[in-house]
Amino acid sequence: MSRWADGRPRDWAKIAFLAASTDVARVCRDNLIRHYGNVPLHEAHVAVCLGGDGFLLESMHRVLDLDIPAYGLNCGSVGFLMNPVSEMDLPERLSRAQETQLHPLRMVAHDHAGGVHEALAFNDVFLFRQTRQAAKIRIEVDGRVRLQELICDGVIVATPAGSTAYNLSAHGPIVPLTANILPLTPISAFRPRRWRGALLPSNAAVHFTLLESEKRPAAAVADFTEVRHVMSVSVKEDKSLRTTLLFDPDHGLSERIIAEQFSG
Repeated sequence: MSRWADGRPRDWAKIAFLAASTDVARVCRDNLIRHYGNVPLHEAHVAVCLGGDGFLLESMHRVLDLDIPAYGLNCGSVGFLMNPVSEMDLPERLSRAQETQLHPLRMVAHDHAGGVHEALAFNDVFLFRQTRQAAKIRIEVDGRVRLQELICDGVIVATPAGSTAYNLSAHGPIVPLTANILPLTPISAFRPRRWRGALLPSNAAVHFTLLESEKRPAAAVADFTEVRHVMSVSVKEDKSLRTTLLFDPDHGLSERIIAEQFSG
């Protein structure tokens, strides 16, 4: 029996199959269960997630406290974090899979009503304007004001794994997993006109203050958690938490991040 990096034995007989709400994902799950059985998530040694990247992100939050890995099979569209779907030889694929450890960002957002909201993000935390008017945001890094006023549609702090998602669409840089860097990327910056963002060390503490927040309301989003009418938002990587993703040997996340930088 193969083992995890910490010496624990892997047991591929205890699989929990999780499926997105699409017909394709549900049919694939039912077929896999007929082949390999199914156990409740709290009894599983691995979660096999059938869907797209968004569903895998949701599943990563579900397995975070269970300390079991997630293995994605692409039943969605892009599937950047997923493996090719196949119903054959699943235990063999799992036994050969490579591990990638991901730490989430922790967002703490304060809203106008005095509420304090905490959420985790394996992809990114971003702020975005709620009305026709641009947001005005002050940016501090490790307690020091780095940008007194950013006028923009929003701003993103991404993880390396999330750097190929919204961050890339906003013209932010792709970051290799081993770089220990968090990209900070503006969304449609108006002033400073040519500010393209920054690369921050992974242990940086980022704090956003919404200027004129009643006139220019903004929302904060951590993966699939949204908080509206925020006044301030803090973001920091939480090294005490981690989730393990599994990838086929020829389909590793690090390789795909590198390959994405050379794609059209």
